[in-house]
Amino acid sequence: MIISMITGAISLPMTMILILGSFVTGCVIAYFSWGKALIKKNQRIIKEAESEAEVIKRDKILQAKEKFLQLRTDHEKYIIEKNKQLGFQESKLKQKETILSQRMGETERKSRELEVIRENLNVQMDLVEKKNEELKGQHKQQVEQLETISGLSAEEAKKQLIESLKEEAKTEAMSYINEIMDEAKMTAKKEAKRIVVNTIQRVASEYTIENSVTVFNIDSDEIKGRIIGREGRNIRALEAATGVEIIVDDTPEAIILSAFDPVRREIARLALHQLVTDGRIHPARIEEVVNKTQKQIEEEVVESGKRTAIDLGIHGLHPELIRLIGKMKYRSSYGQNLLQHSREVANLTAIMAAEIGLNTKLAKRAGLLHDIGKVADEEPELPHAILGMKLAERYKEKAEVSNAVGAHHDEVEMTTLIAPIVQVCDAISGARPGARREVVESYIKRLKDIEELALAYPGVMKTYAIQAGRELRVIVGSEKVSDEDAEKLSYEIAKKIQNEMTYPGQVKITVIRETRAINYAK
Repeated sequence: MIISMITGAISLPMTMILILGSFVTGCVIAYFSWGKALIKKNQRIIKEAESEAEVIKRDKILQAKEKFLQLRTDHEKYIIEKNKQLGFQESKLKQKETILSQRMGETERKSRELEVIRENLNVQMDLVEKKNEELKGQHKQQVEQLETISGLSAEEAKKQLIESLKEEAKTEAMSYINEIMDEAKMTAKKEAKRIVVNTIQRVASEYTIENSVTVFNIDSDEIKGRIIGREGRNIRALEAATGVEIIVDDTPEAIILSAFDPVRREIARLALHQLVTDGRIHPARIEEVVNKTQKQIEEEVVESGKRTAIDLGIHGLHPELIRLIGKMKYRSSYGQNLLQHSREVANLTAIMAAEIGLNTKLAKRAGLLHDIGKVADEEPELPHAILGMKLAERYKEKAEVSNAVGAHHDEVEMTTLIAPIVQVCDAISGARPGARREVVESYIKRLKDIEELALAYPGVMKTYAIQAGRELRVIVGSEKVSDEDAEKLSYEIAKKIQNEMTYPGQVKITVIRETRAINYAK
């Protein structure tokens, strides 16, 4: 009993020691496991940081590459633009070289002709010298006989004869010259007026004034909502397909189609008419109808060009020129329909060419094609006359026609008589009252420019542009400008207006100088 108690007392501390040892051992093991977890966590954080750093590095490299590509693209665009400018300058230089070579060729041809004429003259001079030698011998014999008969020397008789003939010749020559000059002036003016008046009287043409808007009439305002569509999708599809601004406002039973291109307005009008008639209005249907209408207009353009050529009796035109002629039907210049204007110029040139004995077919052809450059598909930075001449040359028109097309605004030198006729008939057609419409601002500016141009001369007190700018009346001070100076001033103002301003028809300059005597009865 006692022994068992002692043994139990001893075993109790040993148990406590074992428990404490196991506890310490667990703590140590837990400490080492926590340390390992911490190390793994640190390693994971480091790996994540490295991966993020790698991503940031890639982003920065991509941004640098994009910046480099953008800079390279901008540089290439700059180089392309510079190349375009250089190409344009090169084309201008080539054009000038072509003109110079043409002029040099013409000069060489004229030099050869002059050389031939000089050789012929030398031969004729030799013959004349021989005749003169024979005549001198005969004349000498006759003089000796006359001196013997008259008792006067040859020199004395010659002086008397010369004096008498000189006075008589002076009187008759002055009278004859004055008669010829007066008759020539009267005949030339009368003949020119007759040709122009007869030409104008034999041609009559109606004018269609084109606007930048077309009014499309509808039966009721309910159709406006269907044209607009849900959230405006139909009207946006129409505008995108036709390139025309469609204005739907409070105007009753009307929709306005606005665009500067009349071809687009016509396509939009016809397409809208077909959509409203059909009743099915949605984006897919709109695109289908617009494409169909566009093909229809292209066919009408070709048909119109063919019909115009047949009506005027012009044959053998290139198909592309026929298409461009038909395209003129939908173009306007200062409100004047371009096709009607070209038809009228063609008829005018043919009639005027017939009056002076030129080729009427070539003249009519040149008159029809003179404004073809205004409807060219490409639009380079060239005047329409030069562009039209290039088109005529490209499609194998004759040199006379090409030159008349290019010279009707004096961009190139006139080489045939048809060219000035086309220029005159173009002015006749455009300057007729009511043929063209002018913008009010440009019209007023032209009147002011004419008045200010004349006011700049010394002695001018007031200026008045009247008759729509076709006459300028200049009032000068009588003490500063004499009668002779007034005539000179009128001529100088006319020349300056002609050289510095652009205007239809002609401008009459009237200089008024008056002297007033004023007294008062008191």
